[in-house]
Amino acid sequence: MDSAQLHQFIHGKRITFDDSRSSTREFARHLDAGDPLAGFRKEFLIPSKADLKDPHPETKPADQCNAADPSDPCIYFCGNSLGLQPKNTQALIADELRIWATRGVQGHFDHPLSRPWASAEVEVNMHMANVVGALPEEVSTMGTLTANVHTLLASFYKPDVTKEGRYKIIIEGKAFPSDHYAVESQIEWHGLNPRDALVTIFPEGDRKVLTTDRICRVIDENASTTAVLWLSGVHYYTGQAFDLKAITRYAQNKGILVGWDLAHAVGNILLELHEWGADFAAWCTYKYLSGGPGGIGGIFVHEKHASPEKHRLAGWWGHDKASRFTMDTGLFFSLYSPRDITNNQPVFRPMSGAAGYQMSNPSILDLTALLSSLSLYSSASMAAVRTKSVRMTGYLDYLLRSQFESYDSKPFEIITPQNPAARGAQLSLLFREGLMTQVFDGLQERGVIVDERKPDVIRVAPLPLYNTFEEVWDFVQVLKEVIGATYKRGVEVR
Repeated sequence: MDSAQLHQFIHGKRITFDDSRSSTREFARHLDAGDPLAGFRKEFLIPSKADLKDPHPETKPADQCNAADPSDPCIYFCGNSLGLQPKNTQALIADELRIWATRGVQGHFDHPLSRPWASAEVEVNMHMANVVGALPEEVSTMGTLTANVHTLLASFYKPDVTKEGRYKIIIEGKAFPSDHYAVESQIEWHGLNPRDALVTIFPEGDRKVLTTDRICRVIDENASTTAVLWLSGVHYYTGQAFDLKAITRYAQNKGILVGWDLAHAVGNILLELHEWGADFAAWCTYKYLSGGPGGIGGIFVHEKHASPEKHRLAGWWGHDKASRFTMDTGLFFSLYSPRDITNNQPVFRPMSGAAGYQMSNPSILDLTALLSSLSLYSSASMAAVRTKSVRMTGYLDYLLRSQFESYDSKPFEIITPQNPAARGAQLSLLFREGLMTQVFDGLQERGVIVDERKPDVIRVAPLPLYNTFEEVWDFVQVLKEVIGATYKRGVEVR
């Protein structure tokens, strides 16, 4: 992308900066001055460089976080791994802790802030539905990512090993390890061998990413025997965003159920799960959505699968809400005579839609932390978040390519697709062998937080709600400094 294309890309029209100025701090500040989302940065707690060097930051009072040197924040480009904490999170959680202290169990229904714990997920689900492009009844905020994958596959993966049956699951060959673990264990749970029932898709030749054509050809090759296609919305390693709409419809036309792991897609790219007709999906919320470390997950189940009669793993919180607490509906377990009035057994009556997949009541503290972040996303809108993300990552891509083009030996290759439609916020830099660890350590020493994927990849992800264009510019300058210092030390690279 040359300078003129960059300007067209960022502003939607040609502007007057020339090539010499497009790589300056002044230009980055110009972009920030015109950023409609700039005000959201103040809603997040951004560690200062002093905070990162403090051996015991946990001893600070909550109101002194980021107070060591707020004028010198770190560059945090790691929201694709763990999002920064919204400032309002501590206050909202403190509210719930006080209600727990002063109301006890009554907080489930008698809640002075009108967020009764017995229905706390309803508001969160409304926000989440907007983020993933779904109807509210198609979304449930629950569990954690891999547990939710198991929950969904338990309902949607029904292998048929008869002569004309479908029993295979198709996934990426380089999917995140937990996806492999979950899918393989589901296959084995049904008494099948992953060697026979698991189809893995790898890029062709020396390509780093999967093309839609490659995915569709593998689908064709296994169409008559495949039960489920399970892919990532955005690949964790390469940062590639798949064409969810096209792939979903292509596989479904072959009679295959389609599920998506949206861990790196939710809050990152625009999703229209309902419109695209995806059968089911799961995600975490601690990355782009800043729900907190190990925070609560979410699922999507399309309304076409909403029937309460659909088989699913049963749990109390998925039971018919109107009678969940009523003791004569099969939920009463007498110590001496567990019974139901019809067949002497407790009866599970699932709610329709995604709510029926809940098993346990969700953690109120987790839901509250997520509500803090989702309210910001709702205020900004996913359309605006994605617009800025495309511009910001495009600017980062431009600077990385232009600032290192004079190097005799390129220190890294960007393996993320250059097409904005085929990536999210993340760019993955594949370094020459022996260089990545030195660069990663050098960045951290200078207050730049990114993510490493050994042996040779650094993932860089500027996020729209709290990162700036000037930080993108600063990051590239620090990267040049670190690489230069590494070369000067004579570190062996191959």
